[in-house]
Amino acid sequence: MLTDAKTLPTLETPRLRLRWLTEADVPALFELFSHREVTRYWSWAAYTEVAQAEKLLRAIHAFFAERSLFQWGIARREDDKVVGTCTLSDLSQTHRRASLGYALNRACWGQGYGREAVGRVVEFGFTELELNRVEADVDPRNVASIKVLEELGFQHEGRQRERYIIDGEIQDAVMYGLLRREWRPGSSSR
Repeated sequence: MLTDAKTLPTLETPRLRLRWLTEADVPALFELFSHREVTRYWSWAAYTEVAQAEKLLRAIHAFFAERSLFQWGIARREDDKVVGTCTLSDLSQTHRRASLGYALNRACWGQGYGREAVGRVVEFGFTELELNRVEADVDPRNVASIKVLEELGFQHEGRQRERYIIDGEIQDAVMYGLLRREWRPGSSSR
């Protein structure tokens, strides 16, 4: 899986560039993950210090070096500002699968960026990484995220009760999966 690459490849969509995150993106990562509405359905609480975003960036780079996590910054093509991230984690060459995660800056919700970015990363997973399966877990109250997955062809596969505790709130997760044979090429470009 990208054995000789020093960074992730840049993935293009009509409005976005999914790219390698750098030190210059730390303020954007902090802005993204310090917003309680964004992290409410994430697997950790909202950031309170820039140092947390710096630590995240170091972890993203370290996990990429191990080829266990690929996390792109979602940047608008018009200004290259990072407005979110999209991730393939738990990468398994043996089982040809990965877990999908994504977060978008609150100011960018409702503009179709999530679907555009997620669709492109899923396409990369199936075509470039030759994955057989991409899976995601989502808080059942996160209707917008579920809509993104379902529009891309993901199937509801079950519910995990009380999977997360974020800021003292116990949260369930619903599981979604998409198989290579179910994927519709070109579905990311809508």
